[in-house]
Amino acid sequence: MATTLDRLKQLAHGIAMQFGSGCEVVIHDVKASEIEGSIVCIENGEISERKVGDGPSHVVLDALKHADGKLEDRYSYLTKTKDGRIFRSTTMYIRDDNDELAYVCGINFDITDFLSLQSAVNNIVNNTNIQDKQQVERITTSVSDLLDDLVEHAETLVGKPAAAMNKNERMVAIKYLNDAGAFLISKSTDKIAEYFGVSKFTLYSDINTVKDTEEV
Repeated sequence: MATTLDRLKQLAHGIAMQFGSGCEVVIHDVKASEIEGSIVCIENGEISERKVGDGPSHVVLDALKHADGKLEDRYSYLTKTKDGRIFRSTTMYIRDDNDELAYVCGINFDITDFLSLQSAVNNIVNNTNIQDKQQVERITTSVSDLLDDLVEHAETLVGKPAAAMNKNERMVAIKYLNDAGAFLISKSTDKIAEYFGVSKFTLYSDINTVKDTEEV
């Protein structure tokens, strides 16, 4: 009997065949024991340089963080790769028979060449580029890249590098990282503690403070 994953793999292959090599379809298993290897199926993964066994993206961490709440599928939003290619993306959350989140299915269609064409047309008609209208989310290829990305976002949120942050500003950054699911990644505390220049004991204390504040 075919499993849910078998059906998702069949669907992923069909979508990729329909739309060609510019369409990546990826399935993350969010119940996997090792979330660092969440990708269990990927079609045309070369466009984002990912493969089976690679780790989660931003949307997967967000799904894990909010799995008990109401997750709504996201359609036709913009993402980008490390090398600057732009995708039109859709994310769907797949639940099991117990209504628990089991898989995250992503469809990423490479529109980089279309944007180049649009840019040429915009130079003629003086229109606004599509990238100016939507925030573009980066697609990461490893948990290390994902952590770097989240730390960069935290730094941007506070408005200064970690070395210049006072304790209150560090707490703002840690709250962002906690809300984003950064601490769901194993051994992330080592890298984040090093980034802030604090001991793991201090970092755990800050995380607990953030969590206690959320529960009030």
